[in-house]
Amino acid sequence: MNTITSEDPWTSLEEKEEPKKVSPASKAEVVPYDPLQRYLYEVNRYLLLTPEEEKVLLVQYHNDPNPDLAYKLITSNLRLVVKIAMEFQRYWMQNLLDLIQEGNIGLMQAIKKFDPFRGIKFSYYASFWIKAYILKFIMDNWKLVKIGTTQAQRKLFYNLKKEKSRLLALGIDPVPKLLSEKFSVSEKEIIEMDQRLGDWELSLDAPITENSTEDHKAFIPAREASPEKALSELELKRNLKAKLQNFRKGLTKREIVIFEKRILADDPLTLQDLGDQFGVSRERIRQLEEKLLKKVKAYLEKELPDLKPDYFDVS
Repeated sequence: MNTITSEDPWTSLEEKEEPKKVSPASKAEVVPYDPLQRYLYEVNRYLLLTPEEEKVLLVQYHNDPNPDLAYKLITSNLRLVVKIAMEFQRYWMQNLLDLIQEGNIGLMQAIKKFDPFRGIKFSYYASFWIKAYILKFIMDNWKLVKIGTTQAQRKLFYNLKKEKSRLLALGIDPVPKLLSEKFSVSEKEIIEMDQRLGDWELSLDAPITENSTEDHKAFIPAREASPEKALSELELKRNLKAKLQNFRKGLTKREIVIFEKRILADDPLTLQDLGDQFGVSRERIRQLEEKLLKKVKAYLEKELPDLKPDYFDVS
């Protein structure tokens, strides 16, 4: 496990940069290799940009997404990623490089999405992307059973323990009903998140009781779908795909883009991205998307009456 002390990592690296002289007898000694310290040393080699230099590069990259410009912007902000990753280390007491790696991906996304003409400081904007990627990684890997990544669950992950401690300090019992009102979620979500944040995992190979010959996995119900059900699901998906292709034929060019890039896309474009593409506001795109979703739902209800209500959720 890599840990960072209160000592300034950049200062400590500068002090260690000058190699020490070693005697011939000590050359055969094995020196422990620390990947984190090596990474921090490499990051320290890149020069920081002044605000003016960074703004010029951001404008140039916005007008011409050149990989060389992106490289300069990324390397000059690697320290920012390390700083944010260290703030999340209390949630991830394992390899800090995991968080740094995810944060670097968020930094790259921030550079792609950043608009230098909106008057927002880049480091402030980038910090949201960096934190989002780091938090998603932590939540995906927190337990053997993944914690969900909806906005409400992210809010709970961050604040549930803190709020429970605050209430206990005030002498108030933090019951699920009280917490659900605080976070505007259901009591079930509070209970599930509380269980997932606690030490509740056990091995499926562990015996049910101390002297039992049966393990936990023996009591897990089989979830394999029957051949008939699997075939039915496959046929339903084929019909759905065909119906959506027919539905697409009746759309305008703008509706087709919204349909493919927002409704069907695994990684949908933002409302702002589409608004910029068509020269309208993000609110107008939201209105068009909502109207299109209603058309899809009405069309599918007519063409596929046996489709489950939640199979193609357009709410």
